Parts: sequence; structure tokens; C-alpha cells
Amino acid sequence: MSVTVLVGSQWGDEGKGKIVDILSEKFDIVVRYQGGANAGHTVEIGEKQYILHLIPSGILRSGVKCVIGNGVVIDPQALLDEIKILEDNGINVEGRLFISHNAHLIMPYHKLLDSISESGKNKIGTTGRGIGPCYIDKFDRKGIRIVDLLNRDVLEKKLRQNVEEKNTLLKKLYGDKGFDIEEIIKEYISFDEAIDSYVTDVPLMLNDAIKEGKNILLEGAQGTLLDVDHGTYPFVTSSNPTSGGASTGSGIPPNKIDNVFGIVKAYTTRVGNGPFPTELTDEDGEKLRKEGAEFGATTGRPRRCGWFDAFLVRYSAMINGIDAVAVTKLDVLSVFEKIKVCVGYKLNEKLLKSFPSDVDKLSSVTPVYETVDGWMEDISECKSYNELPQKTKEYLEFISDQANIKIEIVSVGPKRRQTFSMNG
Repeated sequence: MSVTVLVGSQWGDEGKGKIVDILSEKFDIVVRYQGGANAGHTVEIGEKQYILHLIPSGILRSGVKCVIGNGVVIDPQALLDEIKILEDNGINVEGRLFISHNAHLIMPYHKLLDSISESGKNKIGTTGRGIGPCYIDKFDRKGIRIVDLLNRDVLEKKLRQNVEEKNTLLKKLYGDKGFDIEEIIKEYISFDEAIDSYVTDVPLMLNDAIKEGKNILLEGAQGTLLDVDHGTYPFVTSSNPTSGGASTGSGIPPNKIDNVFGIVKAYTTRVGNGPFPTELTDEDGEKLRKEGAEFGATTGRPRRCGWFDAFLVRYSAMINGIDAVAVTKLDVLSVFEKIKVCVGYKLNEKLLKSFPSDVDKLSSVTPVYETVDGWMEDISECKSYNELPQKTKEYLEFISDQANIKIEIVSVGPKRRQTFSMNG
């Protein structure tokens, strides 16, 4: 039996979907423990590409059970659309997908409030999917949970209170007429009927599975630097994608977790606003974006691109307790004759000893780079570490040393076959 947490170790978009798909071959259960439909996990199998937002990508492995934990906020329509896409592609979901009673529901008013907030002056760069406002209601103890769908009287009472409050706010501040309570009640009762067979007591299910010796993989959405507590606040998501969030978002106690596996991209990307010390706004940045097809799976927005930030990843490894990592998109760097790696930050000509928690300070740092030779040859067909060019091996060894991480898996393309173990 083993319980492993998988975390994004940069700003998200590191390729977690693919690595979860690869790793899930050895796991019985895959659990998503936080976030919402603002996260897009892309997996390519053969000639087909799957983009999953809520359901763990372990669903693409027959026999693997998948769980949406209580830490996730669920958009009903997004979930139903995802289930339909999977079933239309011959992937059986019934009896394999389980949803926590305690997961919170994204309501129509959450999406509207999110878009209104993003249209203001202090933009965070959210996807506008209602994630933040849903978490606000959760911690304000006004949230609507899956379990509330089971009792129509409770659901109606909570919804009426929430919708009346939101309608008053929308009318007074924005002149919006608000929402029809009856329509929302009807919509969510219908949703309950559609997902009833998937809903279960997730903490009980998972802890029973541990007792039975099952292998469980816990996956987070987004990345460490978007964590609401440990990320580049306020330019963060509204939950805890770091390894500590795995327990609260699933119901598995910390002492049952055996190891933490990180995902890092061979360079760095970021979506949305906020500081990004190694960001490239020149031809190299555009080349990374083009070669890496760096556009958001959820929004289609172009990602900001920059060199690998070892100083940042070292911080991430410490916060998460990362035991080993997978390096993805290594093939993208094949077009560069010289490759830079950030090994530290300077502020006012002084080297920093720790990663800044103040975004103004982080926005003012100067990255300290070391330059290594590129390999300038296609590595996308390499099937083992030994087949990689010597310069590629040297690059991996260098970032491993500078970021204080142990590399176990390397990905040189989007397909399953373009992934191999460092020991294989």
C-alpha cells in the first residue's frame, strides 16, 4: 500500500495530467483534492487528445477509480459535459467515479461575481469560472454542498438566502436584475438526479481503501506558486494545491501519506497576472511559447514564458516536502543553442537567501543566471535516459543540483510513449 501526493511545483501547467495518466497505471485510486474547472489537464493517447477539468486523468486507465474530493468546487455543467465526453469516447465512468458529499457547488452568481471582479482595476487574471467567489462562500459558511442537494427543503432555504443576498448586492452596486431563485433550484435539483449515483462518503471510502492495501494517488490542480498561503499572493488561486492541501481536501490523514511527487516543466510558464522573475518578453520567450504550444487548456490564453527558475523550485520542494520529480517538455528546449537557468535572486545588489513572500519585492528582484550549452537536436523519440544527448543529461543534472530535486521521470513529448524513467 502507498499513498502519494502529486503537486505542480511551479505556477501550474507543468503537465500534471499526462504524468497522472502515466503514474495511475500503478494506482488503484486517483483523487483530485482541490481547485475547480479552472484547471485543465491535457492527455494524449494515440491520436486522441483529452482535456479534463474536474475528473482526474486516471479515468483514462481502465480499472482505476477516480474521486473528486471535498476540497474541490464543482461546476455542475462542466462536470456533466466532461462525463458525456468520456462516455462518448467509450470510456466507462459509471462505478469508477466518486464525488464527495462535502464538495461545494459553483452557482451561477459565483460566475457573474467573478467576471465583475475581473473587470475592475485589481485584476488577478482568473478564468472567470466562479472559483474564488465559491470559496469565499465556503469560508463565509454560506456555501451550497453536494449533501445539500439531498434535502430539497434545506437546499431551497440556503439558496433563497444566498440568492436574495447576491441579488441585493448586484442591484445596488451594478444595476443588475439578479437571478431567478426558482430557476436555480430547478437546475440544481436536476443536477442532483444526474450525479446521485456518483456521490459517496469519500473519507470513509479512502480510509477503507488504505486499510485494504490499495495504492492511492492524490493530485492537485494548479501549482505551488498559486497556493493561497504559499504562493505569490494575491496573484494566486483560492485553495491549497500544495501537498498540505491533500489531507484537508480528501480526508486522508497526513500520517497515511508516504511520499510527495513533484512536476516541473523544463522551463517556466505562468498564466494570469503577478510577478514572474524569469519571464522573457523577447524572441526567446516567443520561441518557448511557439515550440511548447503554451496556450491554456481551459482558456486558450497565451502563457507567459521564461527560463527554468531553480531558486523558485527549491522553495517549492521545501514547502511540499518533494521526494522526487518528473521533468516535462524537455524537448521544447532542443531549439536553443544556449539555455539559461536562474540560480538565485538579487535585490539591491544583494543575493537573497529565501524566496520573497512580498510580491512587490519579488517583482523587483533581478534573476541570477547561469548559462549552459543546448543540445540542438531532436530528442522527442528518445526512449530512455541513455539515449539522450550528453548536453541534455548535463542540463538535467544541473537543474537537479541547483533546485535540490531528484529527477525520476522525463517527458520529451505529449504522448505516453514519450515518457521514461531515469532508471529505465
